[in-house]
Amino acid sequence: MYKNLVPLNLPKPELKLAKKENSIMVWDNLRKKYLKLTPEEWVRQHFVHFMLSLDYPETCIALEGGFRMNEQLKRTDIMVYKNGKAVLIIECKAPQVPVNQKTMDQASAYNSHYKVDYLILTNGLDHLVAKTDFENKKYHHLEQIPSFNEL
Repeated sequence: MYKNLVPLNLPKPELKLAKKENSIMVWDNLRKKYLKLTPEEWVRQHFVHFMLSLDYPETCIALEGGFRMNEQLKRTDIMVYKNGKAVLIIECKAPQVPVNQKTMDQASAYNSHYKVDYLILTNGLDHLVAKTDFENKKYHHLEQIPSFNEL
């Protein structure tokens, strides 16, 4: 197996891997193409499969959506839509990158653009789930990931 890919604190999905030149590639079911398997992509693919196991509809999940912030192109790792509205941002990091205030600041900055109700931060080992409190301009930590129906 790829030396930088560690076992994650998520159910193990059946990933379709292939080798292209000197890179390991992973089949992305949502984008219908092979992608280079980086440590962050390893986390993203595990998390997407986990969400699908929680009955999140495949058609409501978007990967690496782009938007402009301060004249720079930014990308959300995973976005969940419900009834055509963005409701959840998931920020994925490589396992060696800690889920901390810096990660929360990044997701919060993205949320200043999208204004979603929920944020999830994950490095595949640690997961932080938060509900947005727009009135008080803060986040409340949740114990578990909301079901799609709760969004």
